[in-house]
Amino acid sequence: MLHDIIVKWIILQFEMVRSETVMESVELKSLSNLEILESCTLCPRMCQVDRRTTKGICGVGYLPKVSNIVLHKGEEPPLSGENGAGAVFFSGCQMKCIYCQNMGFSQKGVGFEISAEELACAFLRVQEAGAQTLDLVTPTPHIPWIVKALDIARERGFKLPVVYNTSSYERVEVIKALEGYVDIYLADIRYTDNSYGMQYSKVPDYWDVTQKAIREMYRQVGPFDEEKMRGLIVRILVLPNNVSGHDRALEFIASLDKKISVALMSQYIPHFGAKQDELINRKITKDEYESALDKLIELDLDGWMQLDEKERVTTFPVDWRCRI
Repeated sequence: MLHDIIVKWIILQFEMVRSETVMESVELKSLSNLEILESCTLCPRMCQVDRRTTKGICGVGYLPKVSNIVLHKGEEPPLSGENGAGAVFFSGCQMKCIYCQNMGFSQKGVGFEISAEELACAFLRVQEAGAQTLDLVTPTPHIPWIVKALDIARERGFKLPVVYNTSSYERVEVIKALEGYVDIYLADIRYTDNSYGMQYSKVPDYWDVTQKAIREMYRQVGPFDEEKMRGLIVRILVLPNNVSGHDRALEFIASLDKKISVALMSQYIPHFGAKQDELINRKITKDEYESALDKLIELDLDGWMQLDEKERVTTFPVDWRCRI
């Protein structure tokens, strides 16, 4: 009798694993044919909303929604080049950061719904404008449409390196499915403490999810190589009172590969809800930034530091609207 129970348990476990495998393969297959939007699981929130009829937690409905497309000189130097990165600012976001400087389109939904054909045309317009890269900003809710648009654009001569500009709060399965479409992952590490992720971005498992996502990004493209215009760059926005956990973030990067380029950013401004928070209601101090920079040097990491002096104008318009 005990033997029968053990056998039944093993069969049950096998069936569960097989079921999960089938579900995953169906989901990943649907990534490029829009079926995933009928019960959306694109991001770790897994809200399973039918986006044909309603919006997900990200605030996005069915069609891709773009706030603006510009030549942006404010990205890391190799991504911007001489003319700027072709930054596509998508509406909506799976994170709900209380200090987000892009609140208008990331959380309030400002933008224009367009078709995959119009998006493909916009990608080509960016290339024609002389962009160094195609910089997809907060792309996750729009992935199926982006994949379709890239397929269309590449058939018409699109060749720019594709940058996936992300908070890193991403499902590993979805990042795996993007292999071959993304040349450069520009990945944030916002926090290394899940409780801060919940407090300031309304996600319960930020650090757990982010480590897995970044490892997969690194597996795909390795450390950033400027000559090949391919690889992983990690951004760390230093927050007041070490809320960003930047020492731990830098240690994680170094443990993965010391050749990974790091952009250490000092630009934090306490927007919106952050103004009322006792930990992050101010800009960072010089000592806080220099402490993070010292850690980067101690770990023998390299990349870009943020200088106090910046060009006042860093974005330039692109005539991206296409009538199809």
